[in-house]
Amino acid sequence: MNNNKERERAELHRTIWQIANDLRGSVDGWDFKQYVLGMLFYRFISENLENHINKNQHEAGYKDFKYNELSDKDAESARKQVVDEKGFFILPSELFSNVVKKSSTDENLNMTLEKVFRDIEGSAIGTPSEDSFKGLFDDIDVNSNKLGRTVVEKNGRLSKLMIAINDLQIGKYEDNTIDAFGDAYEYLMTMYAANAGKSGGEFFTPQEVSELLAKIAVVDFTTEDKRMKESVNKVYDPAAGSGSLLLKFAKILGKDKVKQGFYGQEINLTTYNLARINMFLHDIPFDKFNIAYGDTLKNPYHWDDKPFDAIVSNPPYSIKWEGDSNPLLINDERFSPAGVLAPKSKADLAFVMHILSWLSTSGTASIVEFPGILYRGGAEQKIRKYLIDNNYVDTVIQLPADLFFGSTIATIIMVLRRNKKDNKVLFIDASQEFVRIDTKNKLSNKNIDKILDTVRYRKEEKYYSKYVDQKNIVDNNYNLSINNYVKIEDTREIINIKVLNEQIQEVVNNINQLREEIDLIIKEL
Repeated sequence: MNNNKERERAELHRTIWQIANDLRGSVDGWDFKQYVLGMLFYRFISENLENHINKNQHEAGYKDFKYNELSDKDAESARKQVVDEKGFFILPSELFSNVVKKSSTDENLNMTLEKVFRDIEGSAIGTPSEDSFKGLFDDIDVNSNKLGRTVVEKNGRLSKLMIAINDLQIGKYEDNTIDAFGDAYEYLMTMYAANAGKSGGEFFTPQEVSELLAKIAVVDFTTEDKRMKESVNKVYDPAAGSGSLLLKFAKILGKDKVKQGFYGQEINLTTYNLARINMFLHDIPFDKFNIAYGDTLKNPYHWDDKPFDAIVSNPPYSIKWEGDSNPLLINDERFSPAGVLAPKSKADLAFVMHILSWLSTSGTASIVEFPGILYRGGAEQKIRKYLIDNNYVDTVIQLPADLFFGSTIATIIMVLRRNKKDNKVLFIDASQEFVRIDTKNKLSNKNIDKILDTVRYRKEEKYYSKYVDQKNIVDNNYNLSINNYVKIEDTREIINIKVLNEQIQEVVNNINQLREEIDLIIKEL
């Protein structure tokens, strides 16, 4: 990354922080994020559409054509073609650039924006992109009392927000700096996750952890040199959150190298909307992602799209689920192979079983989990027995503590594979692989590379990693706790008692001699 780009990024972050401080007012920080992201999204798709139409017209010989100067009436003739190509349509008068110009004098700005958002979503109705756009602006309530008590106050704040977003130096699409939109989004998510207490971890996995998960999932274990795959067919996250984990594949491989697209499901409606917005902000076309809304364990959406070559996830830790109170679940093909369901009070291993069921035979899944799944008894022990006996567990990695927003716990990564060549499990104690930055621990590039290389090449290192025969795990009652297999280094100083006693005796002798000398001096006095 060159210094110029880093300077631009720092400036972008500083400006976003300024917007937040200037405009937050009575709006709660987490709610306020929806307005900033929503307006950022509105600007992005407006510019994206303008650039697309202008480029086509310029290539057709109309060099001075500017879509934002066209009349709505003239623009209507291109609606169908544009929707076919982009998945949505915006009239020139409803483009962000034209609405922001009038925002400070528009007494009905809230109504203007409400209509614009409705029209954008409406343009996709009855087309293949309908699901990608439906309800995308639901969380940007332009009539909310949180924006102000009166219409004047609300519009004042909306106008100020639009102008601030308009002033963001994000760069032009054709200059290939469009990632600044994605960067702005990620910075906002990080900023609010860090300030939102426990909510943060639910919605945002730190970038470095996401990168490690995605890189593990694209190791090609079938090749002798364990090279990294150059492309994958489909990637999936059953607890997609804001989509940041899925989008790591676009960064690592390139978005065109995820050939059939990005799939995920999310149970929280607001976060589900954020995930779809995040896809657009990273310039993923509507026909290349499929994010569904709903409960993955109860009503999984992507039955017809499985299996997946790469699965990454950071599911919620130890949440309640229906378990054996729902008689249908024990016969569900995702859970029935283990012969037992995850406990009703802890759905962690239900997610693991779901992921394994939807993983392709040549695929890899990397999942962040609560450490309890490695050692708890009862039904969870029986599920671990199924996983080990069938040789599905590839690697277990202990991560450092205090990596996640709103939580200091030390999580683990479980790596699953269906086509292992040997009956062994790799255990890695990466609890010390971190750097301390501000108030949190982070994985540096060096930390990520060390963990990844250990996974790829099955490296063994004293006090760090061990490649363990399945029999040892069976003998250990299917306990997968890392410290059972990787010894913790004893950093205490080894003390030789004989030498220590000699040193103490010498000190005692010196003290006695000093006392005698002091007694002599006192006598002489």
